[in-house]
Amino acid sequence: MKRWVIGMRDAFFNSLYNLAKKDKNIILVTSDTGAICHDAFKKKLSSQYINIGIAEQNMVGVAAGLAMSKKIVFIYAIIPFATMRCYEQIRVALCGMNLPVTVVGIGAGFDYSTLGPTHHGYEDVGLMNLLPRMSIYNVSDSMMAGEITKTCYKQSGPQYIRLDREGLPLIYRRAKQLNIAKGFTVLKEGRDGYIIGTGRMAFTALKVAEEMSSASLKIGVIDLFRVKPLNKEMIWQVIKDSRFIITLEEHFVCGGIASILGQFLLEKNAQIPFKTIGLANEFCRKYGTREYLRRLHHLDQDSILKSLQSWLRGLD
Repeated sequence: MKRWVIGMRDAFFNSLYNLAKKDKNIILVTSDTGAICHDAFKKKLSSQYINIGIAEQNMVGVAAGLAMSKKIVFIYAIIPFATMRCYEQIRVALCGMNLPVTVVGIGAGFDYSTLGPTHHGYEDVGLMNLLPRMSIYNVSDSMMAGEITKTCYKQSGPQYIRLDREGLPLIYRRAKQLNIAKGFTVLKEGRDGYIIGTGRMAFTALKVAEEMSSASLKIGVIDLFRVKPLNKEMIWQVIKDSRFIITLEEHFVCGGIASILGQFLLEKNAQIPFKTIGLANEFCRKYGTREYLRRLHHLDQDSILKSLQSWLRGLD
C-alpha cells in the first residue's frame, strides 16, 4: 500500500506489530473491534493478541492486570467505547495506579459519519484531559501514527491515542520532521498570528492559512498533537508576540484544545485576541459523509475561511 493513502490505524498497528515481533511483552487487547491490520497479530503473534469481546470495561481490567505483570499493553476500540463506556475503569485502574497502558481510540470527530452520535468522537479529549497522569495524543497523519507507536512503547503511565481510519494527505513526509517529545510542530511560520490545529484539522489549518496569507498578512500554523501535557513554555515562545490566536478542531470547543489553550492564555495573562473554531456542544443527528457533516457544522474549508475573514476584519 502506498504511504500516501495508508490509513492512520494501519500505520499505527503495523508499527506496533513490528515492535511486538521483537518484544514479547507487548500485548494488544481489543473489544471485538476488527481491523485488517490486526490479521498479522492474530496469525503470527496469537499469544500477544486478546479479543476480549464486546466488554470494554473488562478489557481495561484485563489490561491493568497484564500491566501489573510487567506487560506493555495497548487496548483498542471505537472512541466512545474506548473512553466513555469504561471511563471509571480507566480512571481507577489505569490512572489511579499509573499503569503503562495505551488506550487507542479509532474514529475521531465525524469519522464514523454514517453511524450516528453513538459512534461519533467529539468529547473524548475533554474527558481524558480530566484524568490525572493521562497523556493525550491527537494524531494528524499516518507518518505520525507510526512514530507515536514507538513513543508510547517507551513511555510509562497511561496514554490515550486518538486516530482516524482514513489515509490522509501526509503533513509529514519523513520521520525526522517530527519531534514527538516536543508535542507540537510549527508547520508554517506566522508573522501576524497562528492557527493551532489538532488531529485531522491540522491539514485543514494549513490550507486555510495558505488561502488567507497575503503580502500584508502572514498566518502561521501549529500542529498541536500532544494535547496533554501541553508543552507550555515552548509553545508560548512561538505565540507570545502574535496579534491573534485561532484554534481549530473536530471536537467540542468545550473541553477541547480551545478550552486547554484558553486556560493557558489566562494563566499567562495574555492580551491576545483568541478565536475558537470547533463543534458546538450538541449531538449531531444527521447522517452522510464526513465532508457533509463538516459542512453542516461549518468545519469545511470555505466556512472556516469566511468565519476567520469576518473575525479578522473586526480586529482592524
